[in-house]
Parts: sequence; C-alpha cells; structure tokens
Amino acid sequence: MTGTYSAQPVYLFGIPVDFILFGLTLIGVAIFHRKTLQVALTGLAVVTLYKLVFSGFRQGEGFSGLVMQMHHEWVILSNLFLLLMGFAILSRHFESSRIPDEMPRVLPDGWTGGLLLLIIVFVLSGFLDNIAAALIGGTIARHVFKDKVHIGYLAAIVAASNAGGAGSVVGDTTTTMMWIDGISPLRVLEAYVAAIAGFFVYSIPAAIQQHRHSPIVKDAPRSLNIDWISLAIVAAILVTAITANVTANLKFPAVLDDLPVLGIAVWIVILVTAPLRRPDWEIMPETFKGTIFLLALVTSASFMPVEQLPLASWQTALGLGFLSSVFDNIPLTALALKQGGYDWGFLAYCVGFGGSMIWFGSSAGVAISNMYPEAKSVGRWLRESWLIAVAYIFGFFVMLSILGWHPDAPHKKRVDLPTQNIQILMAGHGIWGR
Repeated sequence: MTGTYSAQPVYLFGIPVDFILFGLTLIGVAIFHRKTLQVALTGLAVVTLYKLVFSGFRQGEGFSGLVMQMHHEWVILSNLFLLLMGFAILSRHFESSRIPDEMPRVLPDGWTGGLLLLIIVFVLSGFLDNIAAALIGGTIARHVFKDKVHIGYLAAIVAASNAGGAGSVVGDTTTTMMWIDGISPLRVLEAYVAAIAGFFVYSIPAAIQQHRHSPIVKDAPRSLNIDWISLAIVAAILVTAITANVTANLKFPAVLDDLPVLGIAVWIVILVTAPLRRPDWEIMPETFKGTIFLLALVTSASFMPVEQLPLASWQTALGLGFLSSVFDNIPLTALALKQGGYDWGFLAYCVGFGGSMIWFGSSAGVAISNMYPEAKSVGRWLRESWLIAVAYIFGFFVMLSILGWHPDAPHKKRVDLPTQNIQILMAGHGIWGR
C-alpha cells in the first residue's frame, strides 16, 4: 500500500478527484443512513470506474492495475470479513453463556454501573481484539439496560475498546505493526497516558446519559446457571486468535501475505466446537450486510492517493487521528513507519483512538452498529457523542504536556518484512480508526 502511484491523480480545485468521490460517498452514508450498503457499493463502483478510466491504481493502470491492487488487498479484506462474521457468532455464544444476565450482580446501581462496564471494555481491549471487546460490552449493555442503549453510550463502548488497545502491542493492529517493525513495546505503552485521560472525559457523561435514558437493572434473575461450555467456546476463540496472531507475526511472517491467518483461526474454532453448541447461524444474513458495507468503504479508502504524509510532527500526528476516522489507519501507520521521525506513543494513541469519532471509523464501531442498527447514523453519532472528539484532543494535549514530543530516530527493524506483511492481523483492532 506504499508503492508508487502509477499515474498522477486528476485535480479539481486543487483536490484529487479520488478524495472528492470518496467524500461524496461518506456524505451519502451520513444522509442516507438507512441505505448505507447501497451508498457504499455505489461509491466503490464510481471510484473504481474513475480510476480505471483516468488515474490508474497503485499497482498499475487499467484493469490489470485493478487486479494487481486487489491481489495485494485480498488478504486484509478476507481477514476483516472472517473476523466480523466470526465475532458476531462469538457474541452470541457469550450471550448464551448467561454471563450478561449475571452482570447486574457485579455492576453497581446508578450511573457508576455504566462507568464500570466501560472500564471493563477498556481493560479487555488491552489484550483482546477490539471487535470482541466492543461486542462483549454491547452484549452486556443490551441485558443490563433492558435493550434500551443510548447512542452516546454505544459510542463510548466503541471509544473504550479503541482506546484500551492503543497502548498495547497486542491490543491493536497498528501497535502490532509498530512492534513487528522493531519499536519497543514501552514506547507504545505511553499511549495509555492520553487514553486514560481522555477516557474519563467521555465515559462519565456517557454513563450518566445512559442512566437517565434507561437505568441499569438492579437485580439479576434468580436461579441462573452459567453455561460453561458456551463460555469455554468464547475463551477458545479469543485465545486461538491471539495465539495465531503472535505466532504468525513472529515465526511465519511470510504466511501473512498469502492467508487471512487470524480469520481462519477464528472460524476453525467456531466450526470445531459447533457440535458442542450450535452457532447462531440466523444472525449471518444481517451481519453479512454490515460486513459488506465496511469492506466497500475499506476498499474505496485503499484506492485513495495517500502515499505522502506531511513531515513528522505532533501536529501531523494529531491530524492523523482525525484522518483515521474516515481512512484506513493501517496504511497511514505503514506510511508513518516508513517515514520515521514520530513519537510512537503519540502515533499509537492517535491512529488507535481517532476512528471512534464516527461509527464506521473503526471495525469496533461497525460491529456495534451491526448489533444496534440505530447507530448507523453519522448525524446522531456526532450529535450524541461529540465529547469523544473533545476527549481525543484533551488526551492528546495531556500527554503532550506530561511527556512532551520526543520523536524517535529511524529505527532498526527487528525483521526485514515488506510493508504488506505487517498490514494484517488483529484486524478488528482498528481496520479503521483503531
């Protein structure tokens, strides 16, 4: 995704037409939120046709350029497809375990219960896929708030899942990329200074907002028995995903160019354990629609001419966070790694948390919106969760004031991998803003 663009983009009023078409697609998604799939697919078709006729693709011109481009993209798209579909099954297994029904016994009454749930999501995301953390949070919220979850609180769940992985090299795709590229996990760990500071800016108001909208259920139903087999299946899926991610990255990096390792690992466990507990196949059609929507936007974003970034600075890092709310943060991170000169703790926070500002800005947001279709409104998301953008800026400047901007010199890579090898894995952790 960092190769040389095969042709110069066509400019209109100084703006590449690619960006104009993609921007119109996003506007269409915002306005016609009940027709998001149709808008996304139409936008992808228009962008593809434009590049076929006028500007060419990153790997070449014309139809051959498109084929080569998709050859480079198919693994990450397949990984994302398998993860979104697979973690929808995981969330239903978790729901069937009846753990969510028991959560009212753990969560305190009042708005502090909603706050504690967001803290749980934040912590889980430090070592789990952010899609899984968000779906676990969304599933628990559905139960404890009696199916009445406020859009602002849903956005807070997404923000908590994205911010929680920002400081962990196993908590986000982008931080995993940095780790593979030779950056110390301690440099990435600094992102938690900003992530924790920003967390309380949006989490407390969101918890209070949710409490006013629908208070937490005070008493769990009696005589509940945990389905330990369903819970064991959830654990097996998550442990297998983490193991596959770490093993493939450290031992077999070349495989990542050829196979969607993480997605395959998740589905192997789902199918192997199916005789023990039947997966809820009935949710697949609706999940499929939401997944295709995201893949259409991801593919359109991958066609954009984002080959050059401004000089590395804290201002650039701050801007990348906003950019990652609508563009794939994986190529942005890959370009930043190639460019060098960033303070990697800041970059991890910015590209990790930035996608929370719009519902389709991260895979966690898309997963939550599949569970709660009412969240598929950019207008409502921005109107009812604007504090997330404030929290992003606040956390950034808290980190800047405490730690200061200390850019790293171009680092020596631990392994010599092509950029494509580090684009994948932990894909739920922010194919968009995560």
